[in-house]
Amino acid sequence: MPTETITDDALCAAGFRWHTRDGVKILVCDAVERAGFVNAFSTRLGGVSPMPHGALNLAGFNDDKAENILENRRRFLHAVGGDWMLATCWQVHGTDIRIVENSGAAAEDGHRCDALATDVPHVLVGVKTADCVPILLADQRTKAVAAIHAGWRGTLRRIVAHTLRRMNQAFGTRPSDVLAAIGPAASVCCYEVGPEVIAAFENEFGSVERLLQRTAQGRARIDLQLANAEQMMAEGVRADRIYAAPLCTICRTDLFFSYRREKKELGRTGRLMAVIGRRL
Repeated sequence: MPTETITDDALCAAGFRWHTRDGVKILVCDAVERAGFVNAFSTRLGGVSPMPHGALNLAGFNDDKAENILENRRRFLHAVGGDWMLATCWQVHGTDIRIVENSGAAAEDGHRCDALATDVPHVLVGVKTADCVPILLADQRTKAVAAIHAGWRGTLRRIVAHTLRRMNQAFGTRPSDVLAAIGPAASVCCYEVGPEVIAAFENEFGSVERLLQRTAQGRARIDLQLANAEQMMAEGVRADRIYAAPLCTICRTDLFFSYRREKKELGRTGRLMAVIGRRL
């Protein structure tokens, strides 16, 4: 299994930095923060879950005790800082987007979707991942935000494009005003797919060689971060306003949970969380 070494300077060049508070380590996109939006991508560090120990598991109630997950979420929000209501959902690898219209509608209440958006201050919208691509959007003009869960199915179904269009309908968001942060995920160095996935991408997008590194007959490693960045640019998001964290969850299980790696090796895995919210 490849193991990447990413220096703090390389992270900074990509637009990100580490932040640690009381042992909880999170990744922050600087440009999004400077624009007035709280944002964070969690790691596995600083929690109470036995995965194998001291893990910050933020979901996956079938693999962990509820009291562990709730304590980990408390610690994560403490590391993020400020007084926030957290809104999440039950993710299903689809294209539905939940609009959170007030702070009382926050929390995880059975909504089945793969993206959440809001323009309500002090509400954090969040998605859970463990190899899938987390994407955070910040509209600098209207102050609307969104969090997106994009696995290969969501990427194929253009979940990020659907979210941008839904934000335009709900808040008047223009893609040219959007900042985007793409968080740690299974990267092209490790994320191998078979002929069915390759064929599905070819059928949807035409030529996809730019997204693939061929590994064997009918198999390839695929770059979902690039695929989602291209979809955002096609909608009108400026390339220089898209920031992608150069961190692979499969490589770096010292920092992140990886469904692909840990389910096979350990039989279970935790969940990361990516969140974003507007202060005012």
